[in-house]
Amino acid sequence: MIKLIRRSILMAGLVMPLIASGEPPQEVPAPDGVRQGGTLSQTAEAPPLANVRSSMRRPTRNYPEQPPMIPHTIRGYQVDTNFNQCLSCHSRSATEVSGAPMVSITHFVDRDGQTLASVSPRRYFCVQCHVPQHDIDPVKVSTFKGVDQVLEDIIKRGE
Repeated sequence: MIKLIRRSILMAGLVMPLIASGEPPQEVPAPDGVRQGGTLSQTAEAPPLANVRSSMRRPTRNYPEQPPMIPHTIRGYQVDTNFNQCLSCHSRSATEVSGAPMVSITHFVDRDGQTLASVSPRRYFCVQCHVPQHDIDPVKVSTFKGVDQVLEDIIKRGE
């Protein structure tokens, strides 16, 4: 956080004199983050798309209420107010043919607790919670522990 504040102060110090002089600030270097900073006038090349980690096995959930991850690519899937391509395999009526798991029964309940015949609008946009996994080197190493590891650590400590 302190690094971010320092960068913001540095950037303000670099940009403000240019704005005050009437010069456009396009050539002020941006701070490096996940990608190289560059400047506003530069066009940075987009990083290559990472491969989707796909397997026939469903990834283990790290805690009971975790939304399941998507074990296949969804690139090019149409999910908008008019059509949800996910439901062409995961809807109640399509699972017999597709073999895909059906949308959770919780997705048929609206915000007032009423059970609906179709997926609730609040659960319609799948990628709000569900994501495919990619084969990439993480930008930052995660220290997240699944509930099984947390319980194992507690048992080891004798709490």
